[in-house]
Amino acid sequence: MLPWRRLLRPLAVLTLTAAALVAPTGAAQAASAPSSGWNNWSCKPSAAHPRPVVLVHGTFGNSWDNWLGFAPYLVNRGYCVYSLDYGQLPGVPLFNGLGPIDKSAEQLDVFVDKVLAATGASKTDIVGHSQGGMMPRYYLKFLGGASKVNALVGLAPDNHGTTLLGFTKLLPYFPGAEDLISTATPGLADQIAGSAFQQKLNAGGDTVPGVKYTVIATKYDEVVTPYRSAFLDGPNVRNVVLQDLCLLDLSEHVTIGLTDRIAWHEAVNALDPAHAERTTCASVFD
Repeated sequence: MLPWRRLLRPLAVLTLTAAALVAPTGAAQAASAPSSGWNNWSCKPSAAHPRPVVLVHGTFGNSWDNWLGFAPYLVNRGYCVYSLDYGQLPGVPLFNGLGPIDKSAEQLDVFVDKVLAATGASKTDIVGHSQGGMMPRYYLKFLGGASKVNALVGLAPDNHGTTLLGFTKLLPYFPGAEDLISTATPGLADQIAGSAFQQKLNAGGDTVPGVKYTVIATKYDEVVTPYRSAFLDGPNVRNVVLQDLCLLDLSEHVTIGLTDRIAWHEAVNALDPAHAERTTCASVFD
């Protein structure tokens, strides 16, 4: 997400914390003490949910603030859930996802192996928000992740980069600006549409065999622009527009991951398609 979006994070955290207080006891406990809910390394997947779920935060996010709502939502439904921090820069606490994305994918590789070793599962599912829905594709395509992952679900992922509301179109008019972004925050530079990273990631096709892909996008995305650039082409792909599920849903780039239970409901359908239930505006009460 954009650097100025960090200003919304305190408000988002307060909102989610308040929601946790009125949610079922299990959700409130998970939000206040993640180790007792998600990132519980003694959790063993059940027959109903045999694969652990790895949550991958977005740019400027971290392993807890991006998932204060969705992680308990999954835990309360019987999933073993894990989240990681990646893309840290020296001297920058809390705000992650800023390092080179290929290196972030290497961190995901190590984390998935840890999850599989702890749970005894042969494969995991991944749900990512923003960069977190795009970065795992590098892991799947170039680091052998396809043999360890059953499904990748992206919430507003920037799969083909973004112009950041046209911001990147202005860079040629400011000599040195693009080099500064690349040096200071390479994770942002890698997400610019047409970047060397994006070209490598999408060359030869968007998907790899054996993995199921779901993209959940919102028409009101102000970061992934145009919003349809989130969509993937290839076999085993399902692209969903949130407003086709619920016309009244006004979620934008941040809230689709942080607070939107309609998006979460559809994500769970992707994790367990055999027991999928139609997602509607009423799914907010599920």
